[in-house]
Amino acid sequence: MTLVLNDRTLKAISLVLSYPTEALQSAMPEIGGVLASDTRLTAAVRRALRPLVTALGGGDIYELQERFVMLFDRSRTLSLNLFEHVHGESRDRGGAMVSLVETYRDGGFDPATSELPDHLPVLLEFLATRPAAEAADTLADAAHIFAALSERLSRRESVYAPVFDALGQLSRAQPDAEAVSALLGQEDDDPTDLAALDAVWDEAQVTFGPDPNAGCPQVRDMLSNMETPKTPAPKPRHAAE
Repeated sequence: MTLVLNDRTLKAISLVLSYPTEALQSAMPEIGGVLASDTRLTAAVRRALRPLVTALGGGDIYELQERFVMLFDRSRTLSLNLFEHVHGESRDRGGAMVSLVETYRDGGFDPATSELPDHLPVLLEFLATRPAAEAADTLADAAHIFAALSERLSRRESVYAPVFDALGQLSRAQPDAEAVSALLGQEDDDPTDLAALDAVWDEAQVTFGPDPNAGCPQVRDMLSNMETPKTPAPKPRHAAE
């Protein structure tokens, strides 16, 4: 596993937000070095990332995987699918998903994953190949989501919280306080309540596909609606890769 793309830090963050595997553990020395050396991040954030780098590099793989699932797969309010925090299961989400797929194709990007296109690690992998200004603008549109995720994870004393602080700094944007408050106003899910979890996600799957009228807009155009988040509605989960 090598880091050879234009923005090594975005690629590194994409990897640490992916389902933990033994291959990821083997790559953590390189990934940690990338995160520790990026001066776009403050010294405080770089220090705060060390516990996660250490845990992913040397922790028990099964415990790491269980923690990841409990956080990101069993908590709707911590979902790594960005449009979940914006559109929920509304019809707008389907159109945004189609546009995102078209943008990936227009950029020659073909994600090798079964995750949805709005899955944050997938988007970061794409942005790692794009011009710096475009990547920062796209991240800026999601700055309030990153701030809310950081706050929720901090409340759980999770080592993943600084990752979203890092993304906020890479966005070079100040998150909209009202939008952050709206997201944080949603009640936290209890990942141990499996009955409630089943009820939350017991909805039809979001579908999307080629749309001859969708065109190939820039990523910023697709994500601009993130400025006014809507209350998420249930959706089914994709298995983590």
